[in-house]
Amino acid sequence: MQLYLPIADLPVNVFLVLAMGAAVGFVSGMFGIGGGFLMTPLLIFIGITPAVAVASVASHIAASSFSGALAYWRRRAIDPALASVLLCGGVTGTALGVWTFTQLRALGQLDLMIALSYVVLLTTVGSLMFSEGLRALMRTRRGALAPRRTHNWIHGLPLKMRFKRSKIYLSVIPVVIVGIVIGFIGAIMGIGGGFILVPIMIYLLRVPTSTVIGTSMVLTLVTMLFATLLHAVTNHLVDAVLALILMVGGVTGAQFGARAGQKIRGEQLRLLLGLLILSVGVRFAIELVIRPEDLFTIRELGVNG
Repeated sequence: MQLYLPIADLPVNVFLVLAMGAAVGFVSGMFGIGGGFLMTPLLIFIGITPAVAVASVASHIAASSFSGALAYWRRRAIDPALASVLLCGGVTGTALGVWTFTQLRALGQLDLMIALSYVVLLTTVGSLMFSEGLRALMRTRRGALAPRRTHNWIHGLPLKMRFKRSKIYLSVIPVVIVGIVIGFIGAIMGIGGGFILVPIMIYLLRVPTSTVIGTSMVLTLVTMLFATLLHAVTNHLVDAVLALILMVGGVTGAQFGARAGQKIRGEQLRLLLGLLILSVGVRFAIELVIRPEDLFTIRELGVNG
C-alpha cells in the first residue's frame, strides 16, 4: 500500500517503512542505542533526501528510546543523577548541532557532509567495536580473565560528583563534554549516538554495564525530542507522516529487542553491534563512491523541484 509523504515529496510502501521501523526498534532495544545510524541510511537508500531523513528519524529514535528506557527503568537499571548531568551537555550540543545543520543546508553542503560523516564515523567506530568484541569473545572461550580496568586521567579531574546508582565518583566535566558531543552528532546525522556513548561510558568513564544502556537511552530520548522540535521549527523538514509510521514500528520492536538483549552475553552484543555498524558504514561508502548521483542529485531534484 502506497502512501504519499508530504515533506519528503514521494510515495512509499507503508508496510516496508513500518517493517523498517520495527526492525530498527528491535536493534535499538537489544543494544541500548537509538538506531538512527541504521534508520537514516535505510531511508536515504529508498529515496528520501538526507535532510528530511535526518530530521524525521529523530522522532523515531525518541520513540524507540522511550520504549526501551521504560523497560530499563522498571528494572532500576538507570542512573538518574548521571542522566541529568549528561543531559546538561546533551541539550546544549543538540541546539548547536541543529544550528550547524541549518548553516550547512544554506550553503548547499548538508547532504555531502551527512554522507561523509556516516562513512567516517561508522567505519571507524564499527571497526573498533568489532575488534574489541572479538578479542573479548576469544578471551571468554579461552577462559582468560578480562584486563583489569584501572583509573585514568579523567578520574583525576575536579568537580567530582557521586553517582549512587552506578556506584562511581567522577568529575562532571567529562560527562558534560560527552553529552555535548553526542547531542551535536545526533542533531546533524540523525543518530541517537548510543553506539558511541555506551563504549565511552564503559571504557573511559568506567560506568558499570548494569546502568549504561538505560542511562544512555534517557539521554537519547531527551536530545532526540529536542532535535525534532528544533528541526520542525527552524528547518521545516520533519515529515510527520513518515515519523508516525516509524514510531509505531519502533516502539513495538524496542520492547522485544530489550528482552532479547538480556539473553545475550556482553561480548557477543559488542561483537554483533560492531559488525552491524561497520556493515552500514561500508554500504554507505559503496553507495557514495559508485552512485553518488543517486544519493544527492536525483533526490535533491525530487525535493526542490
